[in-house]
Amino acid sequence: MATLNRSKKLLNNRTHHVDFISKQKGVVLVVSLVFLIALTAVAAALMQNTTTDIKMSGASQDKVIAAQDSLSASEEVIFNEVSKLNDDSNMFALTPTAFQGEDAKFDVEVSDPHSDAEVILENPDKLELDCPPSRAPSSVGTFSCNRIKIRVVTTYGRYNSNSIETNATIGQKLLKNN
Repeated sequence: MATLNRSKKLLNNRTHHVDFISKQKGVVLVVSLVFLIALTAVAAALMQNTTTDIKMSGASQDKVIAAQDSLSASEEVIFNEVSKLNDDSNMFALTPTAFQGEDAKFDVEVSDPHSDAEVILENPDKLELDCPPSRAPSSVGTFSCNRIKIRVVTTYGRYNSNSIETNATIGQKLLKNN
C-alpha cells in the first residue's frame, strides 16, 4: 500500500510538473512576441531616420552641383565674349551707349540647360565711368570704364523648384570718346 501511495504521489507530481511546464511555454511565447514587436518598431524607426538622412544628403549634393554649374556658366559667358575676334560683337567692348533698352541687358546662351544667363550694364544712366584706382601706370583721361554684371540663375532639385543665382561684376577699360 505504501508503494501504491508513493507511486500515485509520484505520478501526481509528474502531472503537476508537466502542467506547470505547459503553462510556462505559453508565457515564454507571449513574452517573446512582445520583444519581437518592440524590436520591429525600433528597426522601423531607424530605417525612417536613415531614409530622411539620405534625402537630405542628396538635396545638399544637388545644391553644391547647381552652384558649380552656375559658376561654370558665368565663366563660360566671360570666355565666349572675350574670345570673340570681332570687337563689334563683344559685349564687354561696347560703349555704355551701345546697350539698348531701359534695362541695358542682353540674354546670353549657355551650354547648361538648367542655367539662364544675362549680361547687364551697371553704369548709372549709361555714362562712362572713371576707372577705379589700380597699380597700372597712370592713364587719366585716356580710359573710361564699363561696369558689367553677369547674372546666372541655375535651377535644381526635384521638378527644378529651387534656384541659385551667381553674380560676377567686371570692370572693362575702354578708350574714351573724345
